[in-house]
Amino acid sequence: MGNLKDTALSNFFKRIAFRKGRTSAISATARKLAVISWNMVTKKIPYKTDSQYEFLDQKRKRKVMEMKKHKFDITPDDLGLQLSINNL
Repeated sequence: MGNLKDTALSNFFKRIAFRKGRTSAISATARKLAVISWNMVTKKIPYKTDSQYEFLDQKRKRKVMEMKKHKFDITPDDLGLQLSINNL
């Protein structure tokens, strides 16, 4: 996964590898693949990438929180984000 380019699982792998190291990222990605496979086989649920689960919106919200942490005076409204109570 670490050598693939811009897929949902490779992005997940790279995020975990950056925070916790490559060995932890390998374990986390293997577990994620196992859970995906299990759900596909037992529940007959088709695989959907993170982008179909509003991953990009979550990523934008994370960036806003990072900016707030670094004391930029940017609000979610400045970036065109609509934060709902259910997503917080």
